[in-house]
Amino acid sequence: MSVVRACGVTGPHVPFQSLEVVRREPGPKDVVIDIKYCGICHSDIHTVRGEWKMPPYPLVPGHEITGIVREVGAAVTRLAVGDRVGVGCMVNSCGECDYCQRGLEQFCRSGVWTYASRDYDDTITQGGYSRALTVSENWAFPLPDSLDMAKAAPLMCAGATTYSPLKRWGAGPGMRVGVIGLGGLGHIAIQIAAAMGAEVSVISRTLSKKDDGLALGASDYWATSDEATFKTLFASFDFLLCTVSSVQNMGDYINCLRPGGVLVGVGLPPDPISFPMNALSRHKSISGSLIAGRKETQEMLDFCGAHGVEARIELIRATDIDDTYKRVVASEVRYRAVLDVETIA
Repeated sequence: MSVVRACGVTGPHVPFQSLEVVRREPGPKDVVIDIKYCGICHSDIHTVRGEWKMPPYPLVPGHEITGIVREVGAAVTRLAVGDRVGVGCMVNSCGECDYCQRGLEQFCRSGVWTYASRDYDDTITQGGYSRALTVSENWAFPLPDSLDMAKAAPLMCAGATTYSPLKRWGAGPGMRVGVIGLGGLGHIAIQIAAAMGAEVSVISRTLSKKDDGLALGASDYWATSDEATFKTLFASFDFLLCTVSSVQNMGDYINCLRPGGVLVGVGLPPDPISFPMNALSRHKSISGSLIAGRKETQEMLDFCGAHGVEARIELIRATDIDDTYKRVVASEVRYRAVLDVETIA
């Protein structure tokens, strides 16, 4: 075992502090990664604050990890020392169930999340706000050379989360895609959908980020603060991707779908959402999505590398984490905060 420096919390409402976490010695199929960058996801905030359920403390969050392989186990075949890799929301699964066999490891009932989860050795996982990580080679994904390591870190969650439903529902030429919200998820979704060839519009509360949305690849930008917007957009889209964690009047968005259209939610609002059932009557549907399996995660990274899709980031120091959490909740970050792990003392 090795002890590494990290940043974490000891309770739901206390500041971040320097901690030490224990990483296991690498087994035959493990790699040790020197972490360079870790994105700050809204899921980190929900978990740290106990807003979904009370996690085990002390807790080191972070599941948008990029780094360099330092050591490989004797039976590792996919990776070599010096490789640039990413680690996302999961670090293990059973590998045997129907979901794992179908490449849907994110639904494995024995899946292990990157932090606040019980691993197969009965330890509690600790995340990427730390200097190093030991992980199975199956859950470390090679980064295309074209991707900047800091800007690629958010792809490990936000990229997988948006790529998977866009691919599943066939985003491409001739499809009108609407992205609800321009934030950490939305700004990546716009780029991916545009790179797939879809016609992309952004639906946001105001027009304050319009120039950014158009620069990212959107052809139109709409503000829900304008009372005419939902009337104008009635029956306009084949596919809507809702990336925000707070939605009012979901029926208004469903009404923006064409017959046969689908709205997929990837934001995780803490409260239930209601809508009138007749909003679905024209063969419309509403669905959800959860990150991506291993094969699709690598496919996403390769796609982003080939099309120049990277996160727009603010690089922060370890001493800035508490303030950054506040700024993320206030939607002030443009558009993903990324921790420079080397600043952890």
